[in-house]
Amino acid sequence: MASVLGTSATAILASRPFTSPTPKPSVSTLTLTPGQGNGRKFYGGIGIHSKRGRSQFHVAITNVATDINSAELAQKLAAKESQRPVYPFPAIVGQDEMKLCLLLNVIDPKIGGVMIMGDRGTGKSTTVRSLVDLLPEIKVVARDPYNSDPEDPESMGMEVRESIMKGEKLPTVLAKINMVDLPLGATEDRVCGTIDIEKALTEGVKAFEPGLLAKANRGILYVDEVNLLDDHLVDVLLDSAASGWNTVEREGISISHPARFILIGSGNPEEGELRPQLLDRFGMHAQVGTVRDAELRVKIVEERARFDRNPKEFRHSYKAEQEKLQQQISAARSSLSSVQIDHDLKVKISKVCSELNVDGLRGDIVTNRAAKALASLKRRDKVTAEDIATVIPNCLRHRLRKDPLESIDSGLLVIEKFYEYRGHEVEESIMCRGPFLTNELVIRFAKPSHSKVPLLSLWRLLNANYLPGFRCTTPPEKK
Repeated sequence: MASVLGTSATAILASRPFTSPTPKPSVSTLTLTPGQGNGRKFYGGIGIHSKRGRSQFHVAITNVATDINSAELAQKLAAKESQRPVYPFPAIVGQDEMKLCLLLNVIDPKIGGVMIMGDRGTGKSTTVRSLVDLLPEIKVVARDPYNSDPEDPESMGMEVRESIMKGEKLPTVLAKINMVDLPLGATEDRVCGTIDIEKALTEGVKAFEPGLLAKANRGILYVDEVNLLDDHLVDVLLDSAASGWNTVEREGISISHPARFILIGSGNPEEGELRPQLLDRFGMHAQVGTVRDAELRVKIVEERARFDRNPKEFRHSYKAEQEKLQQQISAARSSLSSVQIDHDLKVKISKVCSELNVDGLRGDIVTNRAAKALASLKRRDKVTAEDIATVIPNCLRHRLRKDPLESIDSGLLVIEKFYEYRGHEVEESIMCRGPFLTNELVIRFAKPSHSKVPLLSLWRLLNANYLPGFRCTTPPEKK
């Protein structure tokens, strides 16, 4: 009997009851009694029929990891196809803001995750799960439950750190960044991990069973319908997201392990709002609206029908775009450290945060990081004002003080405040087309007193469905 990966040996422990009819039965047939398993052990029975009767052997089958080649393990993990086909990331259309926020977090995990709020049926969960194919590979310690970084002590488990202090050489493998789903019905023990008290008392060792936070270390933790999550689990996430460590306290026994993850949440604002403390933990906030353009809706329906008919063929049609985007992300991660941002732009970011009464300094830090990640994604080594204008609404809109009865600002206020300090003046107009061909809306800015927002930035906001029922046809030319 082997494990799922086919790399485990099997240890069988058999015990015969004292009522056995014979010490050395003459075995004619063996029958397996159906048992039950918990994923790691199988409990059942083997019936042995002899000439003098029937003897029952009780067995416990435990998967024991064997010492295999690390490169072979990595190849098997990489070659293993997903059990459930994932919709390709490049095939998702009409949700550019959400896709950009996710890509920036993959490029720089220190941004702190993204909160996606929008109408139901707009592809929030599909987009997040399609990100799995784009995740790059990282170096981890082989067979370590915490995905420890062999070069960063802050991302190591206690066992790995002790081994390094002893001078032991640890085998490493390249593995894709892990994405862990946190279900709404998860218990606190499953999230944080559990301690085997009986083994600790009898054998004097700390027997710790890692939870979802350990599995998500150096990866992504995705919470669908995060606004419906129980308060006690929200508190656990807040503590781990703030410190980067998870501590389990049970019966006087304490175990800590690293839990540095990108927190991604999605939800429908109609089902309830998030607590401000949890909102502030998300680095960026993306608003998703229903696509209004009829042609685009038809395209989405047809693409989904193609995927449902033949997922493998549909994924293959986007293979070239997928690989190109993967290479772009890998190059952006490599060049991120060389991206620079001018001191004047840093001052303007801080002035905007101060003027908007943003509590704390997370808004300043996240905006700087997101702007650098965007510049790196565009293969530039210097941040421009346009980069900041693109990301600053997503970094600050959920941190603004608002009336309890109001919804989160669309980001237009943040953009106006940014360009107010930049002194940008425009004198143009935008043409937006509504759901019917005869329904048009012209937005004009004849004087700087009306607005100081560049039309290209305003067009992005309107094009993201912040103006209900209207969609801008063509972007204005950049000046």
